[in-house]
Amino acid sequence: MQLIPNYFDLSVQDMIAFVWFIFWWTLYYFFSKKAMNKEVCLAKVMHAYRVDWMTKLLDREVRIADTTIMTHLERNGSFFASSCLLILAALFTMLGATDKAMGVLSELPFAASDSRIEWELKVLLLIVIFVYAFFTFTWSMRQYNFCAILIGSAPHPNDQDVTPQGRKAYARHAADLIDLAANQFNYGLRSYYFALSVLCWFWHPYIFMLATILVVLVLYRREFHSKSLKALLAARDASIEFKGIFR
Repeated sequence: MQLIPNYFDLSVQDMIAFVWFIFWWTLYYFFSKKAMNKEVCLAKVMHAYRVDWMTKLLDREVRIADTTIMTHLERNGSFFASSCLLILAALFTMLGATDKAMGVLSELPFAASDSRIEWELKVLLLIVIFVYAFFTFTWSMRQYNFCAILIGSAPHPNDQDVTPQGRKAYARHAADLIDLAANQFNYGLRSYYFALSVLCWFWHPYIFMLATILVVLVLYRREFHSKSLKALLAARDASIEFKGIFR
């Protein structure tokens, strides 16, 4: 008699689907980090805007608008972190209603029959994803907190003790810190996207694999070929041309 259930007793299809999921998430993570230095993408363009923002901030005496923007960015992370806690509570509740949920999903067309252990492992995967998302969002919030402190301690335009080179370095480092906070927020959002693909695993492993590919394609298109990226590039080009007219 087996007193301890074997939680690694998954079907071959489920094992392949799980490895497929981890592979594509990891591949896209490293691809996006490497491509950010070589290709035009949202992260690269937004970094240039953040450098401009911090450079212009040092020329302003009143910085209420800048602190308001930083507060808004921090609240976005707070909202998603709170949502992660609610989702985690729902997932733990779903573990207690396994039989009822399995009965509902078994009525779907092409649904694969799962054992109780397989179902619980899939729920546990979702729990791990949203725990990771919670930590990334909260770390993003803390980093935006650090950015707010940098804005508060930034040198004023009439501060004679700071050289022009020092001002440029301060603006660049402040923009880098905002980049770190934004990247953590972006990682948390990716967790939401990939968690949606995991929901398809409850339906069928092959549908789960297809959903994973679709999520990667959606993320790639939005970060490297979206209309928002084209608009940001056009606005930056227009700003450079506008400045050139008055030189």
